[in-house]
Amino acid sequence: MSRRFDRFILLANMRTGSNFLEANLNALDGVICHGEAFNPHFIGKKDREEYLGINLADREHDPLALLRVMEAATPVLAGFRFFHDHDPRILHHCLHDYRCAKIVLTRNPVESYISLKIAQATGQWKLGDARRRREAQAHFDAAEFEAHMRALQGFQVEIMHTLQTTGQTAFYIDYDDINDLAVLNGLAAFLGLDARLDAPIDNVKKQNPEDTETKVANPAEMAAALAGLDRFNLSRTPNFEPRRGASVPSYLAAAGAPLLYLPLRGGPEQQVAGWLSSVGATSGLLQAFTQKTLRDWQRANPGARSFTVLRHPLARAHAAFCDRILSGACGEVRGTLKRAYKIDMPPPDRLDRQDMDGHRTAFLQFLRFLKGNLAGQTSVRIDAAWASQGAVLQGFAGMVQPDHILREDRLDQGLAFLADEVGVSALQPPEARPTHPFTLDQIWTPDMEDAARDAYARDYQQFGFAAWRA
Repeated sequence: MSRRFDRFILLANMRTGSNFLEANLNALDGVICHGEAFNPHFIGKKDREEYLGINLADREHDPLALLRVMEAATPVLAGFRFFHDHDPRILHHCLHDYRCAKIVLTRNPVESYISLKIAQATGQWKLGDARRRREAQAHFDAAEFEAHMRALQGFQVEIMHTLQTTGQTAFYIDYDDINDLAVLNGLAAFLGLDARLDAPIDNVKKQNPEDTETKVANPAEMAAALAGLDRFNLSRTPNFEPRRGASVPSYLAAAGAPLLYLPLRGGPEQQVAGWLSSVGATSGLLQAFTQKTLRDWQRANPGARSFTVLRHPLARAHAAFCDRILSGACGEVRGTLKRAYKIDMPPPDRLDRQDMDGHRTAFLQFLRFLKGNLAGQTSVRIDAAWASQGAVLQGFAGMVQPDHILREDRLDQGLAFLADEVGVSALQPPEARPTHPFTLDQIWTPDMEDAARDAYARDYQQFGFAAWRA
């Protein structure tokens, strides 16, 4: 009799109990879960760059090759753990594969966030012996938590929508149920296996069994932040809301005028924030919005104007390259670009070692990487700093549609128009301060223009961008 499934994917996220669930799957006869096989920065487990004869470069070139090798090496059923920031090509393939079983592991997002913060503080990501447990308290950061929750929501919505539109179902299991023997054996039945567990495995221990408030250094601040969130955004999966999150914590409002700035990462954020803080009779900025406080601000400011500022795609890509990659802010992505894409970059603290020609070559390679990255052809996540501006604007629509889309090359006129529209006086925006090793004008070549247009074809078309240099 044929098997129900040929493979499985365990759809989870960090600190949801996926190590424990993987260990129980591996305890079933004939089943092998190959860890985080499609983590962009390693294969299967931390620091491993080769597995079953496939290295990182091979996997980057053809991720399905690793899938085939894993299945060939497994006697009955092979699978792997997959998190929201793993290779999106594999997610698309497996979600549309009817012979691939989908296991969806979820956890209360507050609990997973706190667990993540503790693991980051202690460096302990898995516990086998309770005597070796390391202790720390988490510091709850409202904006960071909202970003964490948006990532979880977006991932779950993508899974749910694909399963619905393809007529499939998944085995949903919550963190609180992963130690329930009946549930674990129900999962074995779902997978079509004859094997059953006699008891859950006991070589992976719960790391932080205390109550939530005890594990947090600032519980009162956490309670206030959570009270300000729409409680329905914390619904259990697969019904997370909102379906299309916007980066609300990044929004800025003027303290002295009804103006709201929706930043496009990689744009002239510092200039616009400096201008916004000087508008009207009261200086300063209102920031760290939640969805609730943003709605409160909108109700308190009828007639307010919201706006964003576009930057030329080539200039924005250069800013992202300098601010996110060269600086080391995206450390893991930087490492992957060096290893898998052979982009030569000096250490972040020694950028003076790279001359202008080296900077020019590295940036051109980054632009060529962006073409595949934005097309979903790489394992590296699409960072907000280099995501297409059209895609980011679509995300704004979930909360606020910008009344005005200004352009960096006419920023003075655009901001002056905004100030006049709401009836306030304003100074000129501050001059942009050079922070990059070399300016775009210094390193520009026609090849860069072509590469940027290849990567951001839709932005060029949607917004009518001309060449950076005619």
